[in-house]
Amino acid sequence: MKRFLIALAFGLLAAGSSVAAQDSAFAAGAASAGRDSSSLTAARELYASARYDEALVVLNALKPRDGSASADVKTIEQYRSLCLLALGRGDEAESAIAAVVTADPFFAPTETEASPRVRSAFSDVRLKLLPGIAAARYEAAKLAYDRKDSASAERMFRELVKLLEDPQMNGRLPDMRVLATGFLQLAIAAAAPPPEPKPEPKARPEPATPATPPAPVEPRVYGSDDAGVVPPVTIRQEVPNVPTAIAGMTRERGLLDLTIDELGRVVAMALRMPIHPMYDKLLMNAVRDWKYRPATVNGVPVRFRKVVQISLPRK
Repeated sequence: MKRFLIALAFGLLAAGSSVAAQDSAFAAGAASAGRDSSSLTAARELYASARYDEALVVLNALKPRDGSASADVKTIEQYRSLCLLALGRGDEAESAIAAVVTADPFFAPTETEASPRVRSAFSDVRLKLLPGIAAARYEAAKLAYDRKDSASAERMFRELVKLLEDPQMNGRLPDMRVLATGFLQLAIAAAAPPPEPKPEPKARPEPATPATPPAPVEPRVYGSDDAGVVPPVTIRQEVPNVPTAIAGMTRERGLLDLTIDELGRVVAMALRMPIHPMYDKLLMNAVRDWKYRPATVNGVPVRFRKVVQISLPRK
């Protein structure tokens, strides 16, 4: 219902010739905002009379100054942006729209809710503000996680991941998305209640075990100590950079245990010495793309176990 009322308010700009439609939209907006109806009515009448400066005076007096609910902020700033756009005061209108986007970064008027001019103004402001809003929300969610408020951290990181996947983010802040996803999984695990103990099953007679076929023979895995082995040669072994969000929180070194097959691919990996939970995930994703010239014995490619030490620079 609230989005419908907002759409009516935005329609005022696209249909300025209809004073009756403007009156209806402002009356609906005043009811939804839950503020002083007489003041909003006065602002509506001033706007309908093209007395935009006077309408702004009334609306400015209604701006919450004590941390009121974001719904009030959105409603008043939407009305202010209409007046400012009507006056051609684009910079101030952008500030009003910025207040709406900051209060609700997921809000964006659709084709049925607003004129092209208003939609374009919102799109431009969201494009500029979303990265900063995402960074601020990451810090707030991380603080909730650090103080062990798992329920709040889960909700905040879930909203942050949704924000980072917004089409207008256009793939920006990929490292933050990896970190937010990781912290979300940790928060979900911390918030989940412990599983109930399962009742002991009643003893039943064991059925006859059918004969099992012999297990397939695994190919031998060679190591650096085996005689006659030519070790693999590195073709691609890129180590990811440490995200700025965890800079200074990582260990200087890590240790990987890899199995490289006869085609030079990494087919198994184990982190023997972790560096940092978030960075470890980035590293393991990168290892899947590493490539080698395979090890050989008498010229024949073989599987090889390789130990790789990861050294990170200290800033």
